[in-house]
Amino acid sequence: MTESIEEKKVPASPADEWLQVESLDLDAQGVSHKSDGMVVFIEGALPFEEVQFNVHRRKNNWEQGTVTQIRRESSQRVRPGCPHFGLHTGACGGCKMQHLDAAAQVAVKQRALEDNLWHLGKVKPENLLRPLEGPAWHYRYRARLSVRHVVKKGTVLIGFHERKSRYLADMQVCPVLPKQVSAMLMPLRALIGSMDARDTCPQIELACGDAPDSTALGTIALVLRHLEPLSGADIGRLKAFAAENEGVQWWLQAKGPDTVKLLEEGGTPLAYRLPAFGVTMPFKPTDFTQVNPHINRALVGKALRLLDVQPEERVIDWFCGLGNFTLPLASQAREVLGIEGSDTLVARATDNFQRNQPATPERRALSATRFVARNLFDMTPEMLVADGSADKWLVDPPREGAFALAKAMADLHQQPELRTGGWTPPKRIVYVSCNPSTLARDAGLLVHQAGYRCTFAGVVNMFPHTAHVESIAVFELE
Repeated sequence: MTESIEEKKVPASPADEWLQVESLDLDAQGVSHKSDGMVVFIEGALPFEEVQFNVHRRKNNWEQGTVTQIRRESSQRVRPGCPHFGLHTGACGGCKMQHLDAAAQVAVKQRALEDNLWHLGKVKPENLLRPLEGPAWHYRYRARLSVRHVVKKGTVLIGFHERKSRYLADMQVCPVLPKQVSAMLMPLRALIGSMDARDTCPQIELACGDAPDSTALGTIALVLRHLEPLSGADIGRLKAFAAENEGVQWWLQAKGPDTVKLLEEGGTPLAYRLPAFGVTMPFKPTDFTQVNPHINRALVGKALRLLDVQPEERVIDWFCGLGNFTLPLASQAREVLGIEGSDTLVARATDNFQRNQPATPERRALSATRFVARNLFDMTPEMLVADGSADKWLVDPPREGAFALAKAMADLHQQPELRTGGWTPPKRIVYVSCNPSTLARDAGLLVHQAGYRCTFAGVVNMFPHTAHVESIAVFELE
């Protein structure tokens, strides 16, 4: 495997010493120390390997570079599943861990979660959950693909950027995208290359839905960003492409997200299914939905099992979005309140709730559920009390986390006089996170200032082969 490694021609480390790689950081770089104690971050190196590297950046107390030689190779090093992955010139930067065994990737992410919880939040979970895993390939149902007409090469490129570059990788396949979409990359390049607007279409956003009667791939929505109005001929080319490729549905975006519109009416609407709860979730291609539908189905089930909602309980779903957790919760609880920052999303979630009411007497009706809009990044104890007591909470924030919510909980714990109207804190909180550092920060508040114990935590491998860490944690009231 050593001979296959290519690197940019940059000055070698002055000492030219062999380094022992100790661990992997959140950017999938090997972490080592030189003989003088300087920390070194090495792209392409894996834990327990002995390597040499080229230096790209040097600061007073650290260096960063790329592996050039491997004297002792990790037993967990594997052959990447994508021809565009690697350290060579032009390599795709969409994935960072394809050279590491899939199970080892999950172990690295678990370690990252534990390290963040301890070092940032001084929190150690009482129990570690078994990682949630799913397919390692063809899992990515959402992607933002850049488009570039490269005149010098006489071609159109579509895909992700090169590793650490503003240039697009020359992607011909992408094994993390659904098979049908990966096979469509070259035809898409030919399509854009044939259009009058090939120089003014910078992006295609991909969103895939489930088939109406299964969780197999259904509608493939392609949102074409165009900076100038499309000609009639280009519109015809897009329609012809959709007719030739089953399931493809074109959407056009002239300016901001609010300008997105369907090119042709008809066809199967975008939706994903949560069959364990009898829920179907319609969505638009620009809505936030999870990238990995296989893991999302497992995650919703796991979160509800951990929350252990009883029929007589009231539950609040914070950062509820379209109702991904809210509607399954409504199949179990007495009452559910979904809270989201966007009025538009609240309206969409309410519509999804109505659509999922039973069509037949045999199916149980969803419980009393309502959605409200709140600025969740400006939460105060008074606002928290105004939304009423709940037996349990589900919290699923964006990368910024739920600091204001956790801080309001801490204030209410430390100042009981703020708990007006008989308000009581939830006895259990399940927190779904897409950023271990903000989870750790919020966990520190909940555990050290709000009276909770962290009883469980574990990783959710939502993005195989990338350094992205999704996780779930459970907090119990003391």
